[in-house]
Amino acid sequence: MIDLIHKLIFQTAQRSPAAEALSYQGQRVNYASLSEQVSQLATAYLELGVKRNDRVAVYLEKRPEAVIAMFAASAAGAVFVPVNPLLKPDQVAYILADCNVRILVTSADRLRGLHKILPFCPDLRCIILIDSDNSTQTETALNVSSWEQSLAMKSDFVPHRCIDTDMAAILYTSGSTGKPKGVVLSHRNILAGATSVAQYLNNTSSDRILALLPLSFDYGFSQLTTAFSVGASVVLMNYLLPQDVLRILVEEKITGLAAVPPLWNQLSQQKWPSPSNLHALRYITNSGGAMPRTTLKALRKNFPETQIYLMYGLTEAFRSSYLPPSEVDTRPDSIGKAIPGAELMVINKAGQLCASNETGELVHRGALVALGYWNDTQKTAERFRPVPGNLPGLTLPEIAVWSGDTVRLDDEGYLYFIGREDDMIKVSGYRVSPLEIEEVVDHFEHITEQVAIGVPHPATGQAIVLIVKQHEEQLLNAGAIRKHCQVQLPAYLVPAHVEMMSESLPRNANGKIDRKLLQSRFYDLFQVNT
Repeated sequence: MIDLIHKLIFQTAQRSPAAEALSYQGQRVNYASLSEQVSQLATAYLELGVKRNDRVAVYLEKRPEAVIAMFAASAAGAVFVPVNPLLKPDQVAYILADCNVRILVTSADRLRGLHKILPFCPDLRCIILIDSDNSTQTETALNVSSWEQSLAMKSDFVPHRCIDTDMAAILYTSGSTGKPKGVVLSHRNILAGATSVAQYLNNTSSDRILALLPLSFDYGFSQLTTAFSVGASVVLMNYLLPQDVLRILVEEKITGLAAVPPLWNQLSQQKWPSPSNLHALRYITNSGGAMPRTTLKALRKNFPETQIYLMYGLTEAFRSSYLPPSEVDTRPDSIGKAIPGAELMVINKAGQLCASNETGELVHRGALVALGYWNDTQKTAERFRPVPGNLPGLTLPEIAVWSGDTVRLDDEGYLYFIGREDDMIKVSGYRVSPLEIEEVVDHFEHITEQVAIGVPHPATGQAIVLIVKQHEEQLLNAGAIRKHCQVQLPAYLVPAHVEMMSESLPRNANGKIDRKLLQSRFYDLFQVNT
C-alpha cells in the first residue's frame, strides 16, 4: 500500500527501474536512479539531525535536484517547503522563519542573494548546495554541505516512522493579500489528489507530462505526483518564451500540458506547429482562473484532436472540480463537477444548501481537505470550518474548506464560478463579480488579457476599472470598449474607466493576474484632493 508520497517513486523503481522518471535539458533520470538519489539524500538529512516533521525548504528552479530534495524530505519523515524561485530574499526569509525551516537546499548563486537575510532565520541549521564554489563557504556561519557529499551517503537509512495523516508539505500562497499563508498538506491529501487527477485524465505510464508551472504552486507540484502515481515521465522546463514551449512539445513528444490562463493567452497567439507534429499531445488542462473564450477557440483550432480539461481548485483542497472535454463546447463557462473522491456543496448565507441556480459559497469536503494554515490559528478557523448539516449523532465535527468563492449550481449539477468574495466589487450597493465585466469584452479578438477591479469612489463606494491588453496592432481604444459595455451591460456594471495597456498585465508568483497590485496602482484614480 502506498501511504507516503516518496513510495510513489520507490514502487515504480521496483516495477520498472529503467522507465524514465524525469527529463531536464537533455538529462534523463530513470526511476531506479531517482529512487536511489532520494534514499541517499534522505540519509543525509537524517545524518544532519532532521527529526520527524522538521521542515526542509527547497529554493531552486525546476530541475531534478529540486524534485529529489522534496521527495527525500518525505522519505526521511520530514516536511518539504518548496519556495517559489521568483521570490526575493525578504520574501524567502519570511517563509523560512515562519515555518521554522531546519535545512535549506539551494544553489550557490541563490545563497549569495540570501546572505543578508539568513540571520533572521533562527531555526536554520544547515544549507545543502547543489553547486558550490569557494566564496559561498565563507559567507555564512551555518553548516554548508555539498550535493555530492550528501549523495555519497549509504541509502540503507532507517527513517522516522510516519503515517498518511502526518504532514508532508507546506505550500505558501503567493501573498497578494498581505503575508503569504502556508497551507499544510498531509501525505493523504497529496496522494488522494494524485489518484483522483490521474483517474479523470486517464493517465498511464506512457504519458510524458510537461511541467511548466512552479513546483511551489499546488497545480505545478501535482504534475509530479500525478505522473509518479502511474509511473509516467515528467519533463521539467523553466518557462522562458512561448516558442520554447512549442518546441519542447514537439521534441519531447509531450502528451499532457497544464497551464494557467495568462500563459494560455500567450501560447494561443503563437504560430503553432502543424497538428501532425503535435499528434502526441493527448490533453491540456487549465486552472487558476477562467480560460477566455477567444483563447479556448484558438487552442481548439490549433490542435482539434487534443482533449481540453477546464478545472477549478484551491490550494487548501488542491483540486475541486473539472469539466469533461465532452462538455467544453456546450458549457465553456462551467467549472464542471466534483473530482473523484470529493464532494462540493453550495451554501447560502443561512448555512443551507442552495437551490438550483442560487448563488452561494463553494464548500469542499473529503480526503483532499488540508490540515490548515501553518502558524495561523485565526485564518485557519475562518477557512476550515465544520461541514454544514453534520449528523447529530457525530460528536466530532468533520472539517471542510469554505472556499470564499461564490458559485452557482445549475439544474444538471454543473458548477459556475461567480467570483471570489475578496474580489467582489461593490458599486452603489450592488455586489459585482469582475467576471461579469471581463466576459463581455472577451469577445473582442484583439484583446489578449483583461481584468476588472474595484477602486474607491467618493460617490458610489467603489468604481469599476477595466484594464485590457490588446495585440500590437492597437485597433481598439478605450472609448469603443466602454461603448460596447454600455450596450451589453446595465449601467451599474459599465466600467467608469478603461485603461489600455501595451505590456502584459502584472502577475503574482503563481502566474495569476495580480489584482491587488493593479488596485494599488489605480487606488487614487477617483479621489479628490482636499
